[in-house]
Order: sequence, then C-alpha cells, then structure tokens
Amino acid sequence: MVCLRSKVFVAMIRVICLVAFCFGLADSIAAAVHPNIVIILVDDMGYGDPSCYNPNSKIPTPNIDRLAAEGMRFTDAHAAGPLCHVSRYGLMTGRYPFRGNSGAWRKRATIDEDCLTVGKLLQSEGYRTAMVGKWHLGFDERGYEHPMPGGPVDRGFDRYFGIRASTDIPPYFYIRDDRAVSPPTAHIEANYSDGWSPIQGAFWRAGGISPGLELKYVLPRFTNEAVDVIWNHARHHSGKPLFMYLAYPAPHTPWLPLSKYVGKSGAGMYGDFTVMVDDMIGRVLGALNDAGMADDTLVLFSSDNGPVWRASDVERWGHDSSGGLRGMKADAWECGHRMPFIVRWPERVKAETTSNQLIGFTDIMATFASVVGAELPEGAGPDSFDFSPVLLGKQPESEPIRESLVVHSGGGVATIRSGSWKLVTGLGSGGFSRPRRIQPSAGDPAGQLYHLGNDIGETKNLYLEEPDIVARLTAELERILASGRTRP
Repeated sequence: MVCLRSKVFVAMIRVICLVAFCFGLADSIAAAVHPNIVIILVDDMGYGDPSCYNPNSKIPTPNIDRLAAEGMRFTDAHAAGPLCHVSRYGLMTGRYPFRGNSGAWRKRATIDEDCLTVGKLLQSEGYRTAMVGKWHLGFDERGYEHPMPGGPVDRGFDRYFGIRASTDIPPYFYIRDDRAVSPPTAHIEANYSDGWSPIQGAFWRAGGISPGLELKYVLPRFTNEAVDVIWNHARHHSGKPLFMYLAYPAPHTPWLPLSKYVGKSGAGMYGDFTVMVDDMIGRVLGALNDAGMADDTLVLFSSDNGPVWRASDVERWGHDSSGGLRGMKADAWECGHRMPFIVRWPERVKAETTSNQLIGFTDIMATFASVVGAELPEGAGPDSFDFSPVLLGKQPESEPIRESLVVHSGGGVATIRSGSWKLVTGLGSGGFSRPRRIQPSAGDPAGQLYHLGNDIGETKNLYLEEPDIVARLTAELERILASGRTRP
C-alpha cells in the first residue's frame, strides 16, 4: 500500500512538473512548431544575374548561390507585376494588384486597413514581425513632422525602419515605425552617370533629403538594421517565432557600390553594386547562423521585377542580366516579371532541388498560412495558392499548383499564362523596351501568343496560328479580371 501511494505521489509530481514545464516553455514550443520566416526581396535584379541561374553571369553571387545550394530554386516564379509598387502589393496581400489601387502610393496608403497582409497573418499566429527597407505602398501623409499612418506598423509589422520608395525618388529620409527620423528639409540635385542611359548608373532625382543622409550608405544601413532585428530577437524574444521582411532598394538605381566592391564584377557599376547586394545578404544569413536561428528559419529570396539592362549593355559587357529572357523591367515579356526565387528551410526543403512549377508572389500568403497551420479567411488572399507541397516534395511537377497566372504591365497590357502558353493582350513590350506599343495594321495579330516550353525567348508569335488557344486564354483572362478571386 505504501509502495502504491509512493508511486502515485511520484506520478503526481511528474505531472505537476510536466505541466509547469509546458507552461514555462509554451513560447518555445510555439517557436518549434512555427519556423522563423525571413523574406529577402532585392530590387531590379535580373533572372540572369545570380550565378545559380546563369552560369555565364559576370557577377559573383556566392551568398545567393549558397541559398540555392541549400534549398529549392524555382525557375518559373513571377512577381505580381513588372514594377516595384505592384509587385510589393501582390506579395503583401495575396491579391492581384489590378484589384486594388497600388498606383496611388505617392498620395496615400494603398493597402486598405481591413485587408489581411502577410504580416497580419503571422502576427495572428504569435509571430513578432519586423520590416526593414523599401515600403513603396504609400502612407497617409500630412507632412513629415507628423505621424505617417497606413505604413508597415499599421499593416502587420511590430516595428519598421526604412524608406517610403526607391533611392532615386525624393524625398529621401528614413522612417522609424510611423515617423520620419529626420524630415527632408535639405535639398539634393539630380545626378546622372556618363556612359549610361538617363535611368541607369548613379542616377537619382532632385528633391528633399534629410540633412546628413548619404544615398550610398542606405544599403549597409538596412543591413545593420536587419542584423539588429535578428540579434534582438535571439536575445530577448526567442520564445516566439520571428517574421522579418527585408526589402532592399538595390540593385535599383542609383548604382552606388562602395569602394571595396568596385571592379569586383565584369558588368560595370551595375555588376559591382549587385556584388555589394549579395555581400549584404551574406551578412544577414551570417547573423541568422551566429544567433543560432538558421536551422529553424525559412528564408525566401527573390527580386521585385526585372533589371534595367538593355541589348546594348549585353553587347558592351558580355553579361545578360535577363538570363536569355526577353525584355527588361516593366515589360510584359518574361524578363519583366520572371524572377529568381529561392526557398531554404533546413530539414524541410531538400537541398539542391529545382522546381519548374508556375508560381507567383501572390502565392506567398497561402503558402505561409499552410506552413504555420493557419486557415485563410474567405476574403483574404483571393489570388493566393499554396505551394508548400512543392517545398516539401509532396507535389509532382506534373500537377500544377495553379492553372493560370495574370500579370499587368503598363499601357493597359495584360498577360495570362496557362501551362506553357502565354498570351499578351497587345503588341510591343508594354513597358520600358522599345517598341512599347504597336498599333496592328490590317491582317496583323492583335496580340502576342508564345509557347514558352518551346520558345522561352518569345521569338515566334503564334497568335494567328493558334486562334483556339487565343480564344481560350482571352476568355479565361476576362473571367479573372471580372471576378473578385481566383483561389477556390
């Protein structure tokens, strides 16, 4: 009887200790179930810039290449649009940008207050959230001496340090949470570089700037901030998972490589600046490793749209920033929106793997929801499809994640993909490449149709040869444009 009582007593003590242990480590258990998540989004980097996408690249990118070697590289991933603001809108909301008004970013916040964002989703799952870098989705501005609502801290991030847009679009000033660190009361003259087009090189526009702010130090400043976010989390908040969105404003113009990077590539100022971007990424990845967080962190790397790199630049430098794709930034052609896209998640995503699945930035929301075991509300992420089965090796390449993908370019030109078929609703690039628009003459095709499986360079327009395909894709595009969602 005494032995039985002793056993019962010991069992009770064990239960009490287990309960106390569980309560005490609730946050740690949550962190084990929910990985840290880090998005590293660079700006204007081409599909053919990283060596892991283009063996003939003249730009060394060892840190991006290491991510690819340690994770999964996607070959058919697309930004939500071929320009900065539309791309970021789709990433944050899981919503095609044409369903909103992302172009109003200069005057107001473009993400509505009641819209679920990736940040809000992860906040609701217990994540501490931080953003560093280029927002480009607008603030409700009332003067820079006042709070700036509608930005990251009002759309799902606990903390923010960054800039409102690009480092060639004034005014130039840092923002901490929802306030200007120092209002742009000084003035900077416009700058251009000899030997490059007016929107290349060390180009920036004239306008207001914070006293003492130097554009060449913005990139390292953001890297320092990101490293601080990582170490602060590791030291003070390790019981909760971290979501950090690091949006570098580079290698977008102005191309401003620090002296230690000059001459490190074979692609001039642009290549040297891209080397600097890769080195900054290496510092962030190193901080994750040194803080003991790397093994439990899903890292997603991509670029927001294609590069400003012309055929004359390819001829001059022998470097093809497009990686064999047609066009450049802003274009409906592939180089405008087909992006390098890499996911590393140790022990979950198999290293050195490649996927040819068609995915887009809008799919990040549904994928993250799946990763953390959350269910998206009915109206959230209306154009977001979960590609986590691809990451985990559970989805055969022959079974597509999404049946179609829509991208809007400039001038009212829309693009729809279905399988290997791609329809462009107009002639010309729709973006920066010339000709931008072509008015068809009698007997000419009204648009462009390419089979990317046979013609990745979009050299043969099959619009007149495949009228049934044109009709099917046109009808599907019209249905998507008229509907409020594509996600079932």
